Order: sequence, then structure tokens, then C-alpha cells
Amino acid sequence: MTGPQQRPTGPEQPTDAEQPTGAEQPTGPEQLSGPEQAGGVERPVGPEQAAGSEQAGGSEPVGGVRRSGLRNPDKAVRGLGAGTMSLEALVLLLAIQPIRVVGGDLSGAAIGAIVALAVACVVLAGMMRRPWAWHAGTVIQGLLLLSGLLHWSLFALGVMFALVWAYALHVRRVILG
Repeated sequence: MTGPQQRPTGPEQPTDAEQPTGAEQPTGPEQLSGPEQAGGVERPVGPEQAAGSEQAGGSEPVGGVRRSGLRNPDKAVRGLGAGTMSLEALVLLLAIQPIRVVGGDLSGAAIGAIVALAVACVVLAGMMRRPWAWHAGTVIQGLLLLSGLLHWSLFALGVMFALVWAYALHVRRVILG
């Protein structure tokens, strides 16, 4: 060779001693290992793959560790909770006028309850990093259902958002475990 670790260029060819023999060359994909088996690209091996914890042909690891495929599952779940709370606050505030016009008499207590629940939803949307915020969100849904005693349409909104919140809790449980 012309230098350390350099391949010959031009008319220089490696001698017979430098060329691999037929016994040294892999002949099929079953004899390849490492980067050659992966098509020349070395892929990192995670701890669950290195230990051989995955079942044959399945994507669910044996040890019960489930990967969501998200880069930051905690942040994604917090975003879901915050988005749900923000949407609920917006709908509650925007529902005041249509309820007054279509639904009949909306008392001052009902309007106060709507505004208080909307403010609580906005505060909780900003605090979804705290574990207790998820429990507080469930309490908010219960309070919205109870505000149905002030007006029937608030009960209807409470049922809808309780279902949405239950789905958000389900997604949180699936992603975070």
C-alpha cells in the first residue's frame, strides 16, 4: 500500500497477499454481521434490543417497557392536557351569549360559575407539568357537571368535556404507562 490505511489509486493493485481469500469473504447475508448486515449502515442498539427483550416478530417488549415512539412523551401528554383545558375555557366563555339568547334566563350565578370555571381551566392549562393538575382537571369536570343545576346547557357542556377529559386521561395512561 502507498501509506498507512490508504487504498491504492490508479494502476497500483494490491498484491495477492493483501487481497482477501475466498474463505475470508462472506458469501451470503447469513454470514454477515455488524454494519455489513445492516446494509453498511451501523444502527445504534438500544438497551431493550441489546438484551434481546423483544419477542420474536413482535414490537412489544417482554419486560413490559413500552415505547411510545414520541421523542418526549411527557411533553406531548402535557400538551394534550393543556390543549384540552384551554379549549374548554374558550368554549365556556364563548357559550355565555348563545346560552343567554337561546336558552332563556341565565342567572348571574351561572355566569359567575362559567367565568370561574374558565379561569380555573386556564390556570390548570399552565400547570399541567404538576402531577396534581390532572386530578384537578377531573375535579373541574365534576364542577362543570354540577353547574348543570344552574342551567341545563351547562350540564350538556359538562358531559361533553367530561368525555373529552376521560379520553385525554386514557391517552396519558397509554403513553406514559
